[in-house]
Amino acid sequence: MKLLVGLGNPGKSYQDTLHNTGSKALERLAERFDSCWVNRFKGFTFQGQLKGRSFILLRPQTYMNLSGESVLACRQFFKIELEDILVLTDDIDLSAGKLRYRRNGGHGGHNGIRSIIQLNGGNDFHRLKYGIGRPNGKKDVADHVLSQPESGIAVLIEEAIESSIPYQLDFIQDIPIQIQDGSK
Repeated sequence: MKLLVGLGNPGKSYQDTLHNTGSKALERLAERFDSCWVNRFKGFTFQGQLKGRSFILLRPQTYMNLSGESVLACRQFFKIELEDILVLTDDIDLSAGKLRYRRNGGHGGHNGIRSIIQLNGGNDFHRLKYGIGRPNGKKDVADHVLSQPESGIAVLIEEAIESSIPYQLDFIQDIPIQIQDGSK
C-alpha cells in the first residue's frame, strides 16, 4: 500500500497560502478519483485503488509542525513502510513553479518534514517538492510561507501542481519517478 501525504495547515485562513501547496496538490490528485475525504488519523484521508494498487491520500490537520503525528498514526494502522510514502510539500529553496523529487534526505529547514522524520524514526521516504521561492527583501520566511502568492507566482505553482499528477500516479503504481532535478 502506498501513502501520499499533502502537507499544509488546517483551516480556511491557511487554505490558499504557499505553505499549503502540498495539500492543494494532493487535493488535485483526489479530483481524479471518486474521492470522499474521511476525518481520520488527525487528518483527512481517502483510500483508493489504481490498476489493482491500493493507496491512501492523507492531508494532516495537525498544523505543519506536527505533521508527523498524523503520518505516524496512519502508517501504524496500515503497517506502511517509510519507503512507501510520498510527501508533497512546498520548498522555498526552489524557484516558484519548479518541481524536485527526492528519495530521502534531511528536512532542509521544513518543519513538516522535520516532524515526519522525528516521529516516524527515519528519513527514508519520498518527497515531491513544489517551488514557492524565497521571500523578497526583508520579508520573514514564516510570513512568506503563510501568505497567499502573488498572481504570477500562483499561476506557476498551479502549473507545477498540474504537471505533478502523473508523478503521483506513477508512485502509486510503483513506477520510478523520472523528473529532472529542479525542473518540471
